[in-house]
Amino acid sequence: MKFSGEITIAAKRDAVFAKLQDIHFFASCIDGVRDLTPLDDTRFDALLETKVAYMTFKFKVTVELTEVMPPERIAAKIEGAPMGLVGRLTATSATRLIEAEDKTIIQYEIDTALTGKLGSIGQPVLKSKAKDMEKQFAKNLGAAFATAQGAA
Repeated sequence: MKFSGEITIAAKRDAVFAKLQDIHFFASCIDGVRDLTPLDDTRFDALLETKVAYMTFKFKVTVELTEVMPPERIAAKIEGAPMGLVGRLTATSATRLIEAEDKTIIQYEIDTALTGKLGSIGQPVLKSKAKDMEKQFAKNLGAAFATAQGAA
């Protein structure tokens, strides 16, 4: 499954890039992420818990930053497995930050593959869940920058 889109943040590109580089901040914008553990400068383990249709899934994932070009590009590879099920999650993401006056446009592309029982649920259900997660991430990210600007 491939997803792409844009998120506009009311902050300068350098500030947005710096915050996205803060893995704890980034993870705080994704609902269901917890137990974030840095393995080294570019790899992190985490637990992702999400509900798809009527089922709750927990994934143990490893995220590896594969490309970092300040302040315009971040790419990552995500691999993991659902806990208690046979299967595998793999994904790649590419994020580009574009400066637009006092705002930043975040363009992203995500390519995800699920195998095993979770993959058999069906593309429409999984695509819908991914869209919900995208909307929530954009809302959380925007709110975090609005709060930071209000405090400044």
